[in-house]
Amino acid sequence: MTHIEIAAPLAAALAAKGYESLTPVQDAVLAEEAAGRDLLVSAQTGSGKTVAFGIAIAQELLQGADRLLFADVPGALIIAPTRELALQVARELDWLYAEAGAKIATCVGGMDYRTEKRALERGAHIVVGTPGRLRDHIERRSLDLSGLRAAVLDEADEMLDLGFREDLEFILQAAPEERRTLMFSATVPKAIAELAKDFQRDALRLQTAGEAKQHVDIEYRALNVTARDREHAIFNLLRFYEARSAIVFCKTRVAVNHLLARMGNRGFQVVALSGELSQQERTHALQALRDGRARVCIATDVAARGIDLPGLDLVIHADLPSNSETLLHRSGRTGRAGSKGVSALIVAPSEFRKAQRLLQGAKVVAEWAKPPSADEVQEKDDQRILEHPLLGADLGDEMAMSATLLERFGAEQVAAAFVKMWREGRSAPEELQDVGSAAEPSKPRERAEFGEAVWYTVSVGRSGRAEARWLLPKICDAGDITKNEIGAIRVQEDETFVQIGKAVAGKFGAGIDLEAGVTMRRLEGEPSMDRPERAPRKSFDKPERRAPAARAPREDAGETKARPEKPAYVPKPSRIVEDDERPAKTWTPDDAAPRAERKPYAKREEAAKPYAKREEGAKPYAKREDGPRKPYVKREEGAKPYAKREDAARPSAPRDEAGKKPRWAAGDKPAPRSAGFKSHGGGADGKPARAGGFKSHASEGKSFGKPAFGKAKPAAAPKDAKDTSKRFVPPKKK
Repeated sequence: MTHIEIAAPLAAALAAKGYESLTPVQDAVLAEEAAGRDLLVSAQTGSGKTVAFGIAIAQELLQGADRLLFADVPGALIIAPTRELALQVARELDWLYAEAGAKIATCVGGMDYRTEKRALERGAHIVVGTPGRLRDHIERRSLDLSGLRAAVLDEADEMLDLGFREDLEFILQAAPEERRTLMFSATVPKAIAELAKDFQRDALRLQTAGEAKQHVDIEYRALNVTARDREHAIFNLLRFYEARSAIVFCKTRVAVNHLLARMGNRGFQVVALSGELSQQERTHALQALRDGRARVCIATDVAARGIDLPGLDLVIHADLPSNSETLLHRSGRTGRAGSKGVSALIVAPSEFRKAQRLLQGAKVVAEWAKPPSADEVQEKDDQRILEHPLLGADLGDEMAMSATLLERFGAEQVAAAFVKMWREGRSAPEELQDVGSAAEPSKPRERAEFGEAVWYTVSVGRSGRAEARWLLPKICDAGDITKNEIGAIRVQEDETFVQIGKAVAGKFGAGIDLEAGVTMRRLEGEPSMDRPERAPRKSFDKPERRAPAARAPREDAGETKARPEKPAYVPKPSRIVEDDERPAKTWTPDDAAPRAERKPYAKREEAAKPYAKREEGAKPYAKREDGPRKPYVKREEGAKPYAKREDAARPSAPRDEAGKKPRWAAGDKPAPRSAGFKSHGGGADGKPARAGGFKSHASEGKSFGKPAFGKAKPAAAPKDAKDTSKRFVPPKKK
C-alpha cells in the first residue's frame, strides 16, 4: 500500500514522542486513496485514533507550509462527546502540532465561557469542544466557521447515544459545504450511516481489524459469583492482579458511591467519576490516577466515555453493560499500544444468559471461571515478594543499615518483619462462597484435628462477660501469632481455657498479660471442664385439702319448708304459621279471661250559646273645623338697603413719604450677594426685599431673627377687637 508523506513538523513530533511505527488505523488514513476524501473510520478505543485524524487533517491545515500563521478563523474543528475526551484530544494535538506552531482552543461545558471567548478572539487554528458548548458559541457569534476546512467527529456513535444529533446537525450546517468531514466510531450502526450520508460527500469506509475481531491484547474473563459475594469478588480481583491502574464500571451513581465507601474502608487507593461531580472534581480525580496517587477508578458509563488512563491493566464490570457496544467501549480502555489487559465480568447466577448474549454480540470469547479465592490471593502475594525487584538490585547506602539489622535481630527476624509489613499494607482477601452450594443451607464446618497443643487459662470467664471473639485478637497480638495457631476456646464461669499450638507456645512462656487485669497462665496437662452435677431439686409436696366443716344451724331459724315443684315448661303457640304447619289448637276468644261489662253509650247534651246579631252600619263622619287664618300679605320685591357696619376699621392716617428713611441705597455698604435673588426674597426689580431677620438676607449683621445690636424692637400694633382684617378671636366669657 502506498502512503502519503507525513508533514515534517508532525514527523518530528512523532519521533520525539518515541513513535517507531504506526498503528493500523493511522496507516489507513495515510493511504493514497484516502487523501483529501471524507472518511468513515471504524476503530476500537485505544487504537491511536487521535493521532490518526491529527495526521489526516494536516494537509488541509498546513497546505504545504511548515509553520502556521495567525488565523482569524479556525481551520479545523474536532467534536467529542464528553469534556474529558475533548481535553484529552486537545492535549494530544498540542504536542503533535507543537513544531507547527498551532494554537488550539477548547470549548467544553463546565468551563468559563469568557475565557474560551477570549481564546477564540486571539486566534485559534484548531478548536476542540463538545456539541452543546460549540453550538452555544456559534449562536452567540463568538465562533466563526466560515473558514473551516476540516471537521472531525470523534466517537460519533457515543454522541448519538447521548442525544447530540440535533447539535451535530446544527454545527455541520453552519460550516462550509466544501469542508472535509472525518467520522471515527467504534461501531457503525444505522444512525451513524445515515448521519454520514447527510453530511459527507462520497465517504470512504475504512475498517480496521479491531471491529471484526476482539482485541488480541485483551483477556476476557467471566466470573461466576453469588449475589452476596459480588463486591468481595471485586476486592479479590484487585488484590490478585495488583494492577497499576484499574477501572470498575457501575450502572448508577448510587452504586459508585457505595462501592467507593467500601473500598476506601479496606485501604484501596480509589477515586470516583460520576455525573454529580463538578468539572474541577473530575479533573482532580483523573489527575490522581495519572500521578499514581490513586490506582482504582469507579465510574459510570457516561462519566468514563472517552477517558484515557495510561497503564490501565484491568477493567472490571461490576454491573453488566446494557449492550455489546458498551462492552467493547468499556473493555477498550485497556490493552492499548500493544500492552496486555484483562476485562473481567462479574456474573451472578441470574445474569448468566445476559452475559452470554453480550459476549456473542460483541464477537468475543471469554473464559468462564471462578473469582480468585483467598488462598490464591495469598499465594500471589508470596510470589510477588519473592519476585520483588529490590531483592536483586544494588541498594548501595541501604546495605549498611541492613547489616546492622542482621547483626542485631538476625536474618529470620528481619525477613519475618519484612513479610508482615508487606501484608499489613494490603487489604485482607475475602472468603467467597461456592456458586454451586449457594442455594443449599450452610452446614457447620467440621474442624480438623488441631494437633499437639498446650492449654492456658485466662483469668476472666463468663461472669466477666468474656467471649471467644473478644479474646482471640488479644491472644494473637500478645503472642504475635495467627488465629490458625489457636485451637479451642472454652469459656467457663470464672475462667477461660485456651488451646495454643505447641510450636508457638514458647512465645507465651509460663504466663503473659493480655491487658490490665487479664492474665494468661500455662497449665500442666488438660484442664477439667466437667460441669458439676446438679443437686436434685427439692420436692414441695402440697398438703391435702381438708373438707369444709359442717355448719351448725341457726338458733332463730324456723323449720325449712320445701320448695314447690316447678311446673313443666309449655311453649306458647307461635303466631307465625309455616306453609306445612298448623297450630295444634286454634285459639278462640273463649280461652281468654272474661271481661267486665261495659257501660251503655250515652251522647252528651251540649247547651247552645245564645247568638246576638251584629248591628250593621258605620260610625257617622264628623267634619273637622279649621281655626282662623292670618291674612295674606304680598312680599315686597327688591334688595335690602345696605347699611354700613359700625364696627369697621378706622381710616389710616396719611403717611409722610418724604420723611421716610430709605431701606437701601446704592452708595451704602454692599448688600449680600443673595439679597437680590427672587428666590431669597428679592423683588422683581432686583432690589432686596425686607429680611425676616436671617443673617444671609441681612446687610447689617442681623442674625437668627433678632434685631441688630443697639436698635430697639418695634412696638407691636395694639390689638383691637373691632379689627377684622386679622383672624377673629372671640372675647373671653366673663
